[in-house]
Amino acid sequence: MMSGQPQAWLLSAYAAPSHRAWAERVLALLPGFTWQRFELPGRHFSWRIRGNPLSWLDVLPESSPDLMVATSMVDLATLKGLHPALAGVPTLYYFHENQFAYPASSDQVPSLEPQMVQLYGALAAHRVKFNSAYNRDAFLSGVEALLARLPDAVPAGVTARIAARSSVLPVPVEAVAPGEQDPRLIVWNHRWEYDKAPEVFADAVLALAATGRDFQLALLGARGRIPHPALARLRSALGAQIVADGELPRAAYMALLGRAGIVVSTARHEFQGLAVLEAVSAGARPLVPDALCYPEQYPEPYRYAADDAQALAGRLEHWLCDGLPPPVDVSAWYGKALAPRWQTALQALL
Repeated sequence: MMSGQPQAWLLSAYAAPSHRAWAERVLALLPGFTWQRFELPGRHFSWRIRGNPLSWLDVLPESSPDLMVATSMVDLATLKGLHPALAGVPTLYYFHENQFAYPASSDQVPSLEPQMVQLYGALAAHRVKFNSAYNRDAFLSGVEALLARLPDAVPAGVTARIAARSSVLPVPVEAVAPGEQDPRLIVWNHRWEYDKAPEVFADAVLALAATGRDFQLALLGARGRIPHPALARLRSALGAQIVADGELPRAAYMALLGRAGIVVSTARHEFQGLAVLEAVSAGARPLVPDALCYPEQYPEPYRYAADDAQALAGRLEHWLCDGLPPPVDVSAWYGKALAPRWQTALQALL
């Protein structure tokens, strides 16, 4: 490492695979800093978001860095309180997601703790960055609604203070090389969990199959030990049309994206949609809900009414019958395009 470079810490309190990938990509764009990474495993969410300052109590060095980048899972206000030397260190607080816009599952116990951690973290940071305008706006409106519910002693202008130091700075996307495209290959590359609404995808694809259209499916993305009912339905009804089923090694995954004609999302929560962006970078045509972060990325012809399986099935049938629309240019989300913006954001802290 070069001497004389600014010393920088990256703090990631919930290092799930997507957060680790973000850290690797961002640090690769920022070679002009000497980095130390402090990460905690991406499990035990409730403990991790509230307990990370305790977990790091005897881990962080005594000497303070020139700047810090902390994800929004970090309880930044408590961390700075427990380490007085860090109180004045310029900090960029980065939101991959926000807890005000997360759809709760039926087995979750409602709690304000995650929201308060992120509210205090945003107030304790010098700059606040969001991976999409949707994420920023959902957070700020969520903060405003929360403050309106509090009984008394709420200072004025809290949301405005955070907004003044907030802006959008996407996660860099690693472009995928195109391959020999199959316009009839439909890819699903999301977690098979409630917030991605795989049952809507299954309903749409089964309705599409009933029309007699010829297509193939690649069912990718993480899934639990017990298959989601939507996945089980697709396996049972369309087994002969499924060309891939499961999480693939990175090289095989990217090769399959390079072949895809269509990539579909039915998400009820998405703050940047990296899985779709990667597929689109290889030439796949996106078909996504007209909601969340997607209107920032894709023109109207590539969006359908959210949660409407029939609308999705109709659009898929149209594309398979009449041909795919033109590809979408997502190069603005590539690392090459975003590197100067990340550099500027960190230099501004110094």
